[in-house]
Amino acid sequence: MTLEILTPERKLYGGQVYGVQLPGIDGLFEVLDRHAPMVSALKKGNLKVLVDKSQSNTVNYSIESGFVEILHNKVTVLVEGANLVDKSH
Repeated sequence: MTLEILTPERKLYGGQVYGVQLPGIDGLFEVLDRHAPMVSALKKGNLKVLVDKSQSNTVNYSIESGFVEILHNKVTVLVEGANLVDKSH
């Protein structure tokens, strides 16, 4: 699936991923390939990009509040701000 992480200033991430873990306002949730369409509000917290199935290749961002839209196997994350925390391979 395709993931884009956007802030008002720039695009932070774009590409094919295995999944993404997001800090929803009602708790942490994970989106994987072919997830049902949805829109959800996000709270400040950690966003974890699962680059591949191994779960050891991840990219972590500390995000401010925002929204996520899942539609046609594309995940678009719109946040007020975000910082790269770490990248592990």
